[in-house]
Parts: sequence; structure tokens; C-alpha cells
Amino acid sequence: MMRNLNEQGSMEDSMVTGTVRENDDGDCGRRRHGMPGLAITLCGISLRNPLILASGISGTTVGALRLAVAGGAGAVTIKTITKEARKGHSPPIMAAFDAGLLNAVGYPNMGIDAAEGEFKDLTSVGAPVIGSATGKDAGEFAELVSRLDKLPFAAIELVLSCPHTPGFGTLAGHSTPEATREITAACRQVTRKPLFVKLSPNVPAIGEVAKAAQDAGADAITAVNTMGPGMLLESCSGQPQLSFGCGGVSGPALRPVALRCVYDLATAVTIPIIGTGGVSTGEHAINMLQVGASAVGVGTAVLDDINCFTRIAQEMDAWLTKQGRTLSDAQGMTLRELKGDGP
Repeated sequence: MMRNLNEQGSMEDSMVTGTVRENDDGDCGRRRHGMPGLAITLCGISLRNPLILASGISGTTVGALRLAVAGGAGAVTIKTITKEARKGHSPPIMAAFDAGLLNAVGYPNMGIDAAEGEFKDLTSVGAPVIGSATGKDAGEFAELVSRLDKLPFAAIELVLSCPHTPGFGTLAGHSTPEATREITAACRQVTRKPLFVKLSPNVPAIGEVAKAAQDAGADAITAVNTMGPGMLLESCSGQPQLSFGCGGVSGPALRPVALRCVYDLATAVTIPIIGTGGVSTGEHAINMLQVGASAVGVGTAVLDDINCFTRIAQEMDAWLTKQGRTLSDAQGMTLRELKGDGP
């Protein structure tokens, strides 16, 4: 069951206080999830496995990032930063249901001024760290990225796709090809670091949006953010369970949609895709690779278990061993099969 879903704070606060299980080697799992067969290179960044902590789940502090790495993540993404500090929406901000999680968090974060102090030294994290930013327009995005560029992030993610925060993401019109192109191009001018653009599934042609990002200089696509927004009600009162009224859908309900989006993107762009949405097992992660992802984001599953990365990596390794395949064999398998040129 999800822990502390609606305490004051944000989505990631529900797991930061969790414990990391020690393995027999006394190394918090660093050896066990460092399986050579799972190592990848993403936009020139070396990862011990393709599992990336998604933005919005943890990453408010360096300590939170260390927990995810100790739990097996190959790379970690910070909590998305805005220009000004934000408290986010009032609780309740999350509600679990039988097929996943509904959330309307509202971008609670420390703001860029405090972030520059918190993330100035990332050497203790032990894995690549991806910065994450969102703004109200192209100029604000570029300002944030220019400041994140001076910090030791391996890459910077642009979040254009939140479905439940007025002034940002889809509610600000950022999920169109035109806006995506403008924002990405503005950010490309202020950094040479890899730019990852996080897209919404709530668009009629996600491939066109991704192509606009690629043409404007994006180095990778993160797909996808939460879908919806959706709504859950209190049965007695008929009132929405979330204070904002509606929220983004994540977890198992999102996974089939995310798989379809990654598949569509793999046929639309040539840059790497980080498949994100409903991944909680090794099979789920392999499925993301099969439809064309180069790496896999893990989000909602972390709320149940910060150590889930180690388990997922072990399950991936076991699947590859059983099938007699490599990670490269798995990547794009579905695309090849549907084209009739599979192994």
C-alpha cells in the first residue's frame, strides 16, 4: 500500500524516510544491482543499468537521491525545479485506486535559488544525476536551464507535460509541437549538456511533438508523464478525493498507454527514448525496451519500495538469461517483429 499519501509536502516525501535494505555484502546492493549485462550508455552518460528514478517521486535533496541509488537506480532525476519556490497544492494530493494512483501535487519545490545550493556537489550520490526544470514560458525555461547548466548534472530534463498545475505544462499549452519546439530551442542555446524533453500522453500525435523537440535540439525524449487528468470521488459526499479536484493517473493504468507512446515515438524520432509509466517489474522494464526505449523510468513503484530498482534489475537479468538474449537483443524487439524482420 502507498505510504503517507497526503501528509503535508509532496509526492516524494512519502518515501524519503524509508529504509534501505542491507545485502549480505554490506554494500546496500551496489554489487548485486551492478550487473554488467545491464550497463548502458545514454547520450554519452554511463549507467550501470537502464533504470532511472523519474522526476517528481524523489530528489528534493542529495540525501534522497542517495537513497534511490542505494536502492539500485542506474541514474536519478531531481524533483522538478521552478523559478520560485512553490508549496504545491494543499492535501489531499494523492489517492490510490485499484489500477494505480491519482495525483495533483502542484510542483512543490525549493525554487532555483535554493536548488543551486542543494545540488552544487553531487559526488556522494554515486550515479548520474539529471536536473529537471519547468517554466511558464520559453524565456523562463531558458533562464532555469542556464542556471542548472552550472551545476554538476549529467543532463537536464525539460518538463512540458504536467496535466494538473495551472500555468505549467499542458494547462499552459506547452504540449503542442510549436511550443515544444520554441521551449527546446531556447534551452538548447544556453546549455551543451544533454537535454531530455518529458512529453505528455494526452496529445493526438505524440510523434509530432517529439519530432519538434528533436528538430529543436533535444537529445532524448522521456515518455511519458501522467495521463488524464482523472477524478476520484468520496462516495458519501460525492466530492473529489483530491483538493485540486482532478489529477494525473500513474501506475499500472498508465503502462499500456506509455508502451503505445514509446512505440509511436520509436518510429517517429531517432534520439533515445526513456520509457516511463507504470513500470514495477523486470518484465515491465523489458517491455519498454522491446517497444523501442533505450532506458526506463521508474516512478510510482518507488512509493512502495525505494529498493525496487535492485529487484527490477535482477528480474531483467533473469529474463535475459532465460531467453538467451542481451539487452541489445531486447531493445526494439517488438518493432522488428512487426516489421517482419525479427530474430
